[in-house]
Amino acid sequence: MNWSSTLRRVARVAYDVAMDASRKSQRQSNKPQKPRNAPSTAKGSDYPGDYRGALRPEYAPVDDDLPDPGEIVWSWVPYEEDYNQGKDRPVLVIARENADWLLALQLTSKDHDQDAAQEARAGRFWTDIGSGDWDEQRRESEVRVNRILRIDPSGVRRIGAVLSREVFNDVAREVAKHN
Repeated sequence: MNWSSTLRRVARVAYDVAMDASRKSQRQSNKPQKPRNAPSTAKGSDYPGDYRGALRPEYAPVDDDLPDPGEIVWSWVPYEEDYNQGKDRPVLVIARENADWLLALQLTSKDHDQDAAQEARAGRFWTDIGSGDWDEQRRESEVRVNRILRIDPSGVRRIGAVLSREVFNDVAREVAKHN
């Protein structure tokens, strides 16, 4: 008997049960909640900081009204230099940290191919993901692969699109290179 494999399976089942309970709770709650990662009206921020650590991207979109890995969603994103400020933007959900946080990468329609060397010197790395329903104008988009954001699922305002598995896997490879 392989205990390591058995323990991983048990942990995965426990995680799935917790996620199902969290989703059920979110569906049943009609009370609007202030997202943890929304701009704070008080001094300071509830944002715990960008994610650092081992990452296992997962492609798991579900056709429902909740954000899942593999989906591009709209949420408030804190600025890197000041978590108390930020802006609303699309992000690609790439994993779950736990039942409380999604892990995501910010999108932009700005073409960083023209200034890739400058961006790299500044410590920012981007990869192309094409265009899709997340952008009303269907502009070509890029995703930043070396800043992993924490997103509160209740702070997601809308799901923009599901990224193809092929493009998601390309992004996951780029994330692995730069983290």
